[in-house]
Amino acid sequence: MATPVSVLRLPKGPDPNSRGFDPKSPRFIALCRTSISSSAASEADPEQLQREQHARSVLRENFLRCLLSMSNKKVQFHMHEKVKVEATFGASDIDVLNFQVSDLHTPIGVQKEALIRCQDVISVTFDV
Repeated sequence: MATPVSVLRLPKGPDPNSRGFDPKSPRFIALCRTSISSSAASEADPEQLQREQHARSVLRENFLRCLLSMSNKKVQFHMHEKVKVEATFGASDIDVLNFQVSDLHTPIGVQKEALIRCQDVISVTFDV
């Protein structure tokens, strides 16, 4: 059965070499709203903060397992303008900005190897 998978986009860190985020930056506040405001995180209930962090880690782990399970499988990308393309999934870059695929079947032909920009993808479907 085909399972649609939405693409999760995480914001860039505060500087290009960083893996962390400044929780007080306007970009973080705009893109990563949490149930606990970042300014009140230190004063919030520690149990609630721990539950939210656990939920985020579970979601991230499931997303990474999903990417792993798509490897070397036929996947269908649903893109903007109602375009559907099919390819063999290869890999994703570390920031999940691009997908590397093989045998990309598009409405205008077949491409042996290609990179698909994640911002062009609405959902991904593949057989489990």
